[in-house]
Amino acid sequence: MRRRAAQAHINKINGDTTMSLKDKVPTLVDTAAQADIHAWRARESWRVFEIMAEFVEAAERLQPIQPAVSIFGSARTPQEHPYYKLTEQVARLLSDAGFSVISGGGPGIMEAANKGAFFGQSPSVGLNIQLPHEQSGNPYQDVSQSFRHFFARKVMFVKHATAYVVMPGGFGTLDELTEALTLIQTGKSRRIPIILVGSAFWGGMVDWFRNVLVTEKMIGPADMDLVQLIDDPQEIVNAIFKYYETRGFEMSPAEREMQFSL
Repeated sequence: MRRRAAQAHINKINGDTTMSLKDKVPTLVDTAAQADIHAWRARESWRVFEIMAEFVEAAERLQPIQPAVSIFGSARTPQEHPYYKLTEQVARLLSDAGFSVISGGGPGIMEAANKGAFFGQSPSVGLNIQLPHEQSGNPYQDVSQSFRHFFARKVMFVKHATAYVVMPGGFGTLDELTEALTLIQTGKSRRIPIILVGSAFWGGMVDWFRNVLVTEKMIGPADMDLVQLIDDPQEIVNAIFKYYETRGFEMSPAEREMQFSL
């Protein structure tokens, strides 16, 4: 029965070329449930303005912090863990070298990054995300910007970073890493140093990139040049300066234009 009814409907459409969209789309009964749906759709439309406001506010607040380095890593890392202490050391060196340090503003590696920068010479920046289970911001932030939407926050991490320092972490850290790699690989973002800290932690993944992704032609051999594995904190700072020593930190006109495509 259902098949015959569907076929009859198709025949009607094919036989009547003047049928309008109004004729094709069934009219919904305006029940209480439908009223709720209409209200939700109206709210969804207004959400666009909330997103715009979030971008504008964040862009204005973060514009003066250049040059800056974004540091990522697990929110679950306790303060006594070697990764926490290593992150704090890296952030302090970067801050004293003149880089603002941007982190997610939460606990774990994010807190360590903010803490190291907070006691250094340059600003400590936290891009906090509002979550259902209420991620609380750490107290080591000179500049604290709150976001409701993950994608707006992720844009700001990339847009204002002259380098990425990626500490050990989970899905969220991998998300930020692969997002940056994809944007750079596809030409949607300017190329910046992406430094993975912890050979023992990241080495297996990098080997998989090379032995599987390159071999299977999922990425090109040159794409492996987008990431570096560095363990020593001072070498991380040196690698960032080395990348920019012949070109400076200021974006070229072409790179500024590229950032509008993020």
